Amino acid sequence: MSKDNLTALLYKPKDLKLVQTPIPEISEDEVLLRMDCVGICGSDVHYWQTGQCGHFVLKEPMIMGHEASGVVAKIGSKVRNLKVGDRVAIEPGVPCRYCEFCKTGRYHLCPDIVFCATPPVHGNLVRYYKHAADFCYKLPDHVSMEEGALLEPLSVGVHACRRGKVTAGDHVLVLGAGPIGLMILLTAKAMGASKVLITDVLQSRLDFAKKMGADSTLLVKPDSNEAELVKKVHELLGNHPDVSLDACGVSATTRLSLLATKSGGTVVIVGMGASELTLPLAAAVAREVDIKGIFRYVNEYPIALSMLANGQVNVKPLVSHHFDIEQTLEAYEIARRGTGIKVMIHVQPRDTNNPNKF
Repeated sequence: MSKDNLTALLYKPKDLKLVQTPIPEISEDEVLLRMDCVGICGSDVHYWQTGQCGHFVLKEPMIMGHEASGVVAKIGSKVRNLKVGDRVAIEPGVPCRYCEFCKTGRYHLCPDIVFCATPPVHGNLVRYYKHAADFCYKLPDHVSMEEGALLEPLSVGVHACRRGKVTAGDHVLVLGAGPIGLMILLTAKAMGASKVLITDVLQSRLDFAKKMGADSTLLVKPDSNEAELVKKVHELLGNHPDVSLDACGVSATTRLSLLATKSGGTVVIVGMGASELTLPLAAAVAREVDIKGIFRYVNEYPIALSMLANGQVNVKPLVSHHFDIEQTLEAYEIARRGTGIKVMIHVQPRDTNNPNKF
């Protein structure tokens, strides 16, 4: 095994460096992974630029990365579900398994969950990384390593749609056409939504969303009138949305979701914005609009993998940029500028671990 363990380490805001770190020792229920693909998430950019994301604050150096796939290099003595050489997707949050939330199936709410690249926990943008074996999912031969890394944001889309109970025939409004909004779009269509309308402030993103299967798009301009937007949503969908999913979490999008959704419908707030917002709650409450939040995902990695492996969703077009790990700073700069959709960092040369070339 190589002793090269090149690591993307964030020392403080705007101080991300590539350094060598020790290859970790694994415990009996862990696997050592030779990392392959690591995607860049919006939260990664937040930590890099400001040192925090939501209420999570960087207080000491942290290894970046949580959207990832790798190859098993070594297994612990009690690991039975994997073997050396298996290609796996990594679910980055490992809970305690013993608390009330874990035992009732909502392990993502575990107060002791250890989540990659969330202070103070290290991430996996590194040559070698250890992880709990039961939170690694073996990839079928026809699923690429890039797709494996994209299971993380896809699982967010699956969780959002399941929370909203999206089902066949639904009219769905998605607010925000960034990576998560696009994953919600793909999932809603796979779950049978009859029409999906997606909004954004950038026409280029809406054009891409159209290619990804959106039935309608709506460009929101800085001077857009709220009432007119609500009317436009209803016109474009041909109905009031049964489910609205806000992938932005800013005041304007959350307000639009509450105002546009049909009486008795559901609003799912996915994006994390300011801690306090001014919202038209009274009207939504009077119309019995259910308002739900989501936090990451739970029990959705197997579902997302099945959808991807069976061809129900195609996430490949979302990867707009490819970089080697030595180009990490350049990759993060592209992600910061927002000039692409999903930026992928290849820890090993691209396609090294793909049985078929994609």
